[in-house]
Amino acid sequence: MQRFSISVPEHVLDDLRERLSHIRWPADIANDDWAYGVNRAYLEELVSYWRHKFDWRVQEAQMNVYEHYRATIDDVPIHFMYARGKGSSRRPLIMTHGWPWTFWDYYKVVPRLTDPAAFGGDAADAFDVIVPSLPGYGFSTPLGKPGVDFTTTADIWVKLMRDTLGFDKFVAYGSDWGTFVTTQLGHKYPQFLAGIHLSLMMPMDFLTEGKLPPESDYDPDELQSFLQTISTAKSRSAHLAVNSNEPQTISYALHDSPVGLCAWLLQRRKSWSDNNGNVESVFSKDELLTNVMLYWVTESYVSSARLYYEAAHRPWRPAHLAMPAVTVPTGVTIGAKEVYIAPKKWAQKYYNLSSLKIIPGGHYLPMESPEGVATGIQEFCRTLDPRRWGDNSRSCLM
Repeated sequence: MQRFSISVPEHVLDDLRERLSHIRWPADIANDDWAYGVNRAYLEELVSYWRHKFDWRVQEAQMNVYEHYRATIDDVPIHFMYARGKGSSRRPLIMTHGWPWTFWDYYKVVPRLTDPAAFGGDAADAFDVIVPSLPGYGFSTPLGKPGVDFTTTADIWVKLMRDTLGFDKFVAYGSDWGTFVTTQLGHKYPQFLAGIHLSLMMPMDFLTEGKLPPESDYDPDELQSFLQTISTAKSRSAHLAVNSNEPQTISYALHDSPVGLCAWLLQRRKSWSDNNGNVESVFSKDELLTNVMLYWVTESYVSSARLYYEAAHRPWRPAHLAMPAVTVPTGVTIGAKEVYIAPKKWAQKYYNLSSLKIIPGGHYLPMESPEGVATGIQEFCRTLDPRRWGDNSRSCLM
């Protein structure tokens, strides 16, 4: 394990500037409502800001407020951010992001978890927060081998938390891909988990089986969320078809064109967040572009997209067949406009569900409602038996 600071070489930024100065814009007819995809007028505005006002070095400085480390586990390079909690009752919490997220999607919620007293909370709720980049994402690159999916990532996270960092037991949080990784942790490694917390619930075999809980599992007051999922599924799933089947093909375009990459990632931000048609009501231009930059400067789009292929072509193998599939205590805080909301009846069978809260927000809940996510995690962890935490005194970073 080695500590490092995020510092992108200047020649990488020079190359980006050059590419952004020679853009061949496509025609965009009758697309003011983004019905055909990303609207050109808005994208031109965002790219102009990127060229003339966006300052990557400012974003780097914000990231480098925290400690960053790299380790190699099972021949996979892993980057993680470490945020130290304030107080004597710090507990370890690993937070797993998704696609097209990065570790920095947690930057608004991390301070609330490490220093709750600064936000009017109880210092006893403080955590030491570990935020890895998924294998093949961001600074967890280059990923030099195939076959790394969410199950192998869960195996790596256990080795990271226990063998590399020395924690006995820990809590895990996740959404998007982080849901699959975190659910697998709770399913396969209950002996090491004090509990898990999620902002999305999905069956672990969804990507290979393609099945979600049926309409009959929804109570009448939940039916609207089911209908919402059905009505928007096609418009929100283009990435699934591409990334699960031929991620390499589109990667040639997105690896070579910063504007192409920006457009592809921007569409997911707009269509999956609760923004009433205005993406900047949720994300600032700096936040949108920092997300793009973390894919661009690390050349990680292709390996990030391959996670879908690996999951879609490697059937999930359960560690046990008992129900619930996840036996550790499970808390859920989910956005009311999340792209998919599972029925509570199914969740109670699949997880050892101890709490379920629905709050305002969409798919990027840690960015959209950081206070709600932090509060959900803290309230859930207060309900855990203290004996579940084990002995974390041997951690090398606490």
